[in-house]
Amino acid sequence: MWIGTKKAITVLTVLMIAIAFAGCSSDNNGSDNEAGVSSGNGADGAEGFTNSIGMEFKLIEAGSFDMGTSKYAYSQPVHEVRLQDPFYIGIYEVTQEQWEAVMGNNPSSFKGDNLPVESVSWNDVQEFIGRLNEMEDTTEYRLPTEAEWEYAARAQTSTLYSFGEIDEKEGVLLRDYAWYEVNSLEKTHDVGGKMPNPWGLYDVHGNVWEYVQDSWVDSYSGAFEDGRAVDKGPASLRVARGGSYSSKENALYTAYRRNQDPRDGDPSIGFRLAMDA
Repeated sequence: MWIGTKKAITVLTVLMIAIAFAGCSSDNNGSDNEAGVSSGNGADGAEGFTNSIGMEFKLIEAGSFDMGTSKYAYSQPVHEVRLQDPFYIGIYEVTQEQWEAVMGNNPSSFKGDNLPVESVSWNDVQEFIGRLNEMEDTTEYRLPTEAEWEYAARAQTSTLYSFGEIDEKEGVLLRDYAWYEVNSLEKTHDVGGKMPNPWGLYDVHGNVWEYVQDSWVDSYSGAFEDGRAVDKGPASLRVARGGSYSSKENALYTAYRRNQDPRDGDPSIGFRLAMDA
């Protein structure tokens, strides 16, 4: 009996040591894993990133949508676009503070650090992009294509506005999402002051028009199915989207578009940036 008891105690001791060692090993592995988790802050973040001058970007996954509207001649025909690659797009319109950090000046008519930069030409924006790419040691910053802009602004909706139809009884009101003719007091306002679209992008309706990369064409009859930018040369008119503080309701339709000489700035036109993912 003595021999059996001794063996049992020995076996039990070995088992307890093995269990304790396994527990320590598990704890160490857990600590190592936690230390290796990425914060997601940076160009390879799962949802988005913030750059060195505070510009916040959201990742937009690839997908397809029906671009255009039958309610506006220049946005016809409605056609399917298939975006093959994900991309990042600015959550907010580029602000005057961000413009000054890159360009060292502020041409805006309405002054304020958090107001959208405006009175800049399409050509000026290209210079801004070039300098920002140098600052960030990349070549990825750019304007969104017209198709990318509408895809991100729509956020998988097919209504005239990204938040659905206006419904005064249900309290769905354009003025909750946009600075435009009826509530802007004829001036710009701080970015992000209204409600965002379903994908978390602010001011896709109103505040300032936003330049995109494309040259102006009168219809989508020759549009690219993959959503790439139309380029008619450096002197061609360029497209702006989204409406502004001085726009009527219909100019704030997600599919509405206007043109602008690339050499001329305007107090009602600014931009948001995109970036390759």
